[in-house]
Amino acid sequence: MPSSTAASARRWRLPVLAAAALLVGVAVPGAAAAPAPETTGAAAVTAYDDTYYASAVGKSGTSLKSALHSIIRNQTKISYSAVWTALKETDEDPANSANVRLLYSGTSRSKSLNGGDVGDWNREHVWAQSHGDFGTSAGPGTDLHHLRPADVQVNSIRGNKDFDMGGSAVSGAPGSYTDSNSFEPRAADKGDVARMILYMAVRYEGTDGWPDLEPNDAVTNGTVPFHGRLSVLKQWNEQDPPDAFERNRNELIHSTYQHNRNPFIDHPEWVESIW
Repeated sequence: MPSSTAASARRWRLPVLAAAALLVGVAVPGAAAAPAPETTGAAAVTAYDDTYYASAVGKSGTSLKSALHSIIRNQTKISYSAVWTALKETDEDPANSANVRLLYSGTSRSKSLNGGDVGDWNREHVWAQSHGDFGTSAGPGTDLHHLRPADVQVNSIRGNKDFDMGGSAVSGAPGSYTDSNSFEPRAADKGDVARMILYMAVRYEGTDGWPDLEPNDAVTNGTVPFHGRLSVLKQWNEQDPPDAFERNRNELIHSTYQHNRNPFIDHPEWVESIW
């Protein structure tokens, strides 16, 4: 039977060795390493919180929505023809600078193939133009925060449908589905779509000559200034957090073109706080 002195020595030897190992980088068997602190998109504090978002930080609900509207409504508007040039920069394929990355399909396509023919890409209004009838005039019709390059035929299939789950597979956009009144983008684009729709709902509040755009839980919105389905969009925002591509778009739109930001890319947790 070991002596009490020896047992006592073993009891204090392990923590001492473990502490020493932290200094020299040596692992001690049986001594568990302290877990690294976790960081998430929802918990991260952006570089703009003390400046751009200063009047919104700490608020919630309608107060947060109102504060964000006051911030992001200050933007430089561009023409619809200028959108072509802008998208070639904001949506440039990181793996091929001669191409853009297409929404809904993820396809990389030559920047020069912009147009209206089969095989071309065109300007997809994620918040459908008919949902408020704002067309392509400078304002919601040219707002880069919801305009993305998309395959011409896939764009036509999406049309002005609301967003929801289910339907039949979309030709040319693997992982996307559609039915008579809704469209489901592929998993990698779900969060992007949600944050674009909800940006539009905060930016356009009916205060500057454009309709008051709002999300709702319907998929039969037609030409009214609503877009759905809100409950599904909120799920997509959680399931597909902002990635490097989406964050880079936000930076370029802010620094080079419109000089405003999509707050839900910087703070995706604000979606739940408002809705």
